[in-house]
Amino acid sequence: MSAAGRTSPSGPVTDWIPLAERMRPRTLDEFVGQRHVLGPGKLLSELTSQRRLPSLILWGPPGSGKTTLASLLAAACDASLIHVSAVTSGVRELRESMEGARLRSLQEQTPTVLFVDEIHRFNKAQQDAMLPFVERGAVTLIGATTENPGFEVNGALRSRCRIIALQPLADDDLAALAARALADVERGLGPTAPVLTEEALQSLLQIAQGDARALLNTLELAAGLAASRAPTANVGEILPEDIQQAAQQRSMRYDKGGDNHFQLASAFIKSMRGSDPDAALYYMIRMLEAGETPHFLLRRMVIFASEDIGNADPDALAVAVNATRAFDLVGMPEGVLPLTQACTYLACAPKSNSVFAAYGRARKDVLANPTLDVPRQLINASDAVSRQMGYGRGYRYPHNYDGHYVPERYLPDRLRNRIYYEPGDQGAEQAIHTRLQVWRRATRGD
Repeated sequence: MSAAGRTSPSGPVTDWIPLAERMRPRTLDEFVGQRHVLGPGKLLSELTSQRRLPSLILWGPPGSGKTTLASLLAAACDASLIHVSAVTSGVRELRESMEGARLRSLQEQTPTVLFVDEIHRFNKAQQDAMLPFVERGAVTLIGATTENPGFEVNGALRSRCRIIALQPLADDDLAALAARALADVERGLGPTAPVLTEEALQSLLQIAQGDARALLNTLELAAGLAASRAPTANVGEILPEDIQQAAQQRSMRYDKGGDNHFQLASAFIKSMRGSDPDAALYYMIRMLEAGETPHFLLRRMVIFASEDIGNADPDALAVAVNATRAFDLVGMPEGVLPLTQACTYLACAPKSNSVFAAYGRARKDVLANPTLDVPRQLINASDAVSRQMGYGRGYRYPHNYDGHYVPERYLPDRLRNRIYYEPGDQGAEQAIHTRLQVWRRATRGD
């Protein structure tokens, strides 16, 4: 395993290069998986064969090969590669990187690829800073993200990139990677690697869950455990218990793009809707521990506050929005506290879907009657012609009347007496319901 370490003139260096890094493919031919975009006649294969690389967003789960693929695509198109991390770069650093990439392209007369890892972590200002360079074709952008670009990348930038959806690696691909790592003398664990038993392989595949990095990191640790247990001059065997010990704990079954993601998200929302804070908290934490981004959960809670609570507790929306701001302020791990506060508050709040239903009713009338005239008394008479046409005539200013209310017709004539918002009988909507009954009766002249 001499290739695992680095040497210096003074002797061996104690820090080791992880197996996953050593086994990183050096050419597209070595790349395993993603045949739907790299197979014969597929998009990326065609682009690299033509030495033509547009700006791309590589969207896929951890360990699916996004970073490696970006590097190999740049090399296949004879392009220079500049790597930027969205975790550590601000707007100024980003602009400097983009400008440096542009100048490098001009000076060397070769294309330059700017690879932005975790591009979903850039805010709107940072993403906007990349836009002029991408629009002019000064650089080719390749962004990598584990999050849906439809939510996390702004529309202007997204429209100028091709989105390539990568998939978790299949078990056959992962098994091939394990076999390659065990046999590779230069970069892998060979020639003294322990034997990987079939039972241990199946355990390894189950833990990896389509993630090549997780597979190789676990395999490296398990091989060390097996080697330390083996007698002298015996390569030993990697057993299932070595895999389990190396993994420390079995990965939760959670694929952000798969059925389990939607099942847990559905259970989370329905538990809050059903006023069960314990179940809601369980599903929220289960998703967080499995790798879900807190912002996904926060977005769902903001939507829930209006859709399922609405005016029954107007503070609910403020709690959800403030939880989002608080999380952005403190980050993890303390950020779980505002999430927990919002989750339990929303679950315990009085429920009403009246806001959601009101929007649906009103939108139906808008689509059926998109051009109805606004009542003339509601139109500002800003000039002589408007006044001559009777605009604003007869309008009564509510604050000039007792109770700051005066009966008036505000809807177009064709929709008079139409009711969209029907408050429920929970929480603050009880009082709203009572007020609206009085006002609506007065408007109808009852």
